Amino acid sequence: MAISKKRKDELVSQYVKWIDQSQAVIVTEYLGMSMKQVDELRAKVRDAGGEFHIIKNTLGEVALKQAGLALPPKLLEGSSAVVFAFRDAPAMAKVIKDYARTSDFVKVKGGYFEKSPISSKELISLADLPPLPVLRAQLLGTLMAPASKLVRTLAEPARQLATVIKAYADKDAAVSAA
Repeated sequence: MAISKKRKDELVSQYVKWIDQSQAVIVTEYLGMSMKQVDELRAKVRDAGGEFHIIKNTLGEVALKQAGLALPPKLLEGSSAVVFAFRDAPAMAKVIKDYARTSDFVKVKGGYFEKSPISSKELISLADLPPLPVLRAQLLGTLMAPASKLVRTLAEPARQLATVIKAYADKDAAVSAA
């Protein structure tokens, strides 16, 4: 069944809106997936804060151009499905990577991260990053390390002085008791 021009325009404007809202756009091949598998993947993607849509390549190409993104060669060839990562791009890449590992039908073609084209290998590397809360904790630890070291350095002479005074007090107490 053919799609009307009005419906095509609606789809393209929806795709452009999602591209603008996304941290990452992942293009996959889905050839051979059953509807049950597609629905299962859609649910996993939604749980991670994104959308998974099977697209017509020509509409995807128009949407990418309207969004101002360069189209890498062979990105939209064959069967194409697009994942829009609205919240956490590494988490979304991990969902797709994990699903592709267990499925013979899903293959990562490439995509965009923060509006820049990236290859499938770079997307796999993105999936290997720790989740956002872990990255934040690591960054905070790195930022706090110099301050913690400074506090320990400033407190060390006072601690050593207290240790010496306590040793003299213990020595005097031992002499008095004897």
